[in-house]
Amino acid sequence: MKTYLLTGCAGFIGSNFVHYLLEKDQDCFLLNLDLLTYAGNMENLSDVLENERHRFICGDICDAELLARLFSEYEIDVVIHFAAESHVDRSITAPELFLRSNVEGTLTLLQAAKKAWYHEESNAWREGVKFVYVSTDEVYGALGKDGFFTETLPLRPSSPYSASKASAEHFVNAYHVTYGMPMNITRCSNNYGPYQFPEKLIPLMIHNAKKHLPLPVYGDGLQIRDWLYVEDHCRALDLVTNAAPSGEIYNVGGKNEHTNLEIVKMILAELSRQLSDPDISEDLITYVKDRPGHDRRYAIDPSKIERELSWKPETPFSKGIAKTITWYLQNEAWLSHVTEGSYQSYYETFYGEKLLGKKDSCN
Repeated sequence: MKTYLLTGCAGFIGSNFVHYLLEKDQDCFLLNLDLLTYAGNMENLSDVLENERHRFICGDICDAELLARLFSEYEIDVVIHFAAESHVDRSITAPELFLRSNVEGTLTLLQAAKKAWYHEESNAWREGVKFVYVSTDEVYGALGKDGFFTETLPLRPSSPYSASKASAEHFVNAYHVTYGMPMNITRCSNNYGPYQFPEKLIPLMIHNAKKHLPLPVYGDGLQIRDWLYVEDHCRALDLVTNAAPSGEIYNVGGKNEHTNLEIVKMILAELSRQLSDPDISEDLITYVKDRPGHDRRYAIDPSKIERELSWKPETPFSKGIAKTITWYLQNEAWLSHVTEGSYQSYYETFYGEKLLGKKDSCN
């Protein structure tokens, strides 16, 4: 039985991966380490907490003593490192949090894995181990009107968030080059789907539109992103972990390029259709001041992973967004719980003042 240490898997992508792997692979054991910060939610894992092949541990990836104990108690074969502060707006106001979680946390995890897996006396790594770092296309920075991000492009991050992810990537790669650590890095485009915290565009718009609240759209809303349904991403991570040669980096994209404004309008149309509510309309769109350093376009070229690992995105955006909206409508209690308390303070901090005078209220 292969033992995985998964970090940050009470969050969005990680919890989806837990569900995916437990269903797909009956011969695995998952250690799920999460600090349960604002975006970590135990409700994401409620149906797997009693699964004998899954154990949840509340803890910090910066806690070297805890990591050493986990590697000592369990014969961990694979680390898949999801845990990260991931919201650009938060990184602009509190970059030091992103340095600690995303850079120091990654380094602490690398050190723990190296100590457990590398045998100094034989100058060899334990057979079958691998460290997989889940990164983002934002490490590339902005892209022009044409072309796509490829794995050979230099990293030119624009925000404190993407700078912290790029820094962590460099440490992972350095451990491979310097020490020979078996590793892979994936760079995904914007994910969407179940369990996503509503600070992100799609769940935020679903949440607000359903309540007829203003939909804050940065600038002119013409920023272009590539969208990847989270289950397609989970399949890619599974393939990279178990089939990719060590040291390789893979872009994982959905081939779904849309402007933010197009995304919002598609959400409104689908949500209005599902709820038969004509008041869910484009009148709710409210343009707010753009954030600093907002990259204009991201677009991923996933041809390497398609060619080498026979992966491809299977979910067109029209199908994925309908499934996502249906999930949020069927899980209103989940959405209500994660939008209480600290989320309201967060929302007012980032959008409240920008919306004053443009719509009646955010509450």
